[in-house]
Amino acid sequence: MRVVFGFVLILGIALAGFAVYLANGYVNSYRVALAKAKGAEGIATVEVFVATKRMNYGDKLDKDAVRVVKFPRASVPEGTFLQRGGAVPYHKPWDELDEETQDRLRENPQPGVHPRRDGMKITEIADLFPETGEERFVMRTIERGEAVLASKVTLPGQDAGITSRLSPGMRAFAIKVDVASGVSGFLRPGDRVDVYWTGRVASFADESGRSSTDVTKLIETGVKLIAVDQSAYGDKTATTIARTVTVSAKPQQVAALAQAQSTGRLSLALVGSGDTSEVGPVEVDQMSLLGLEAPEEEKIVEVEKEEVCTIRTRKGGEMIEIPIPCTN
Repeated sequence: MRVVFGFVLILGIALAGFAVYLANGYVNSYRVALAKAKGAEGIATVEVFVATKRMNYGDKLDKDAVRVVKFPRASVPEGTFLQRGGAVPYHKPWDELDEETQDRLRENPQPGVHPRRDGMKITEIADLFPETGEERFVMRTIERGEAVLASKVTLPGQDAGITSRLSPGMRAFAIKVDVASGVSGFLRPGDRVDVYWTGRVASFADESGRSSTDVTKLIETGVKLIAVDQSAYGDKTATTIARTVTVSAKPQQVAALAQAQSTGRLSLALVGSGDTSEVGPVEVDQMSLLGLEAPEEEKIVEVEKEEVCTIRTRKGGEMIEIPIPCTN
């Protein structure tokens, strides 16, 4: 009898412990779920457009190519299109602004914005799909699941061609390049380059009679590339030996580049990403390259000829001149 009683007691204690274990697990899971629910309620979110497939340069952006997802408000990238309309304000790069806007920002910079480094803050952005029905096109690769940014699509009704990459007041100009002058094929649309001119200019006349010398001079700095050969697609990874590059320049710069290209040879130097340092005048010729100095020009001094006065007289059968003092 005592054995049966002990067995029942042990069994009861075991069942009670198991019940406590189950109850504790249920309570803990409830607490975790409650904490998650409270955490989700505490994070502010916004509905944004993301791509449902990979889209490349030139693709038309339609409603089937995007879907709406919730993003934490604090983590939404600049320029992201919102489902409620418009987009998160973003900064347009300095070299994409027209000259008038650049001058205005120099005189009256936006609060907390460094013009040359941050560009211009854009706050008024049209909806991703305007009510007017104007289409947008992709300007840079958008991966599946990536938020659609204003910097990666055209304005409503704007084509994705090279004209969409030109800011107001800017012109497209083609420069001939080769493997050496084109930075070994590492140039991409969107890069910035310095342009150097090499040619012959008038100089001093040396002993051989030459009056010109070879000079290399920096003529333009931070010029933006908008196309390489016939491609304005800037997301390629393979190197390409280009024959021409197209730059975005002001009309005065275009005239200078055209004159330089017709009178000498142009070379490009790639500017580092984010480099906004000012570059002063750069000019190198053969003499300065080798550390030589131009010879001083010999001055010809005219010696005043001494005046000699004579009289002519006949002596026998000859006419001779006899020196005499000059009276005047």
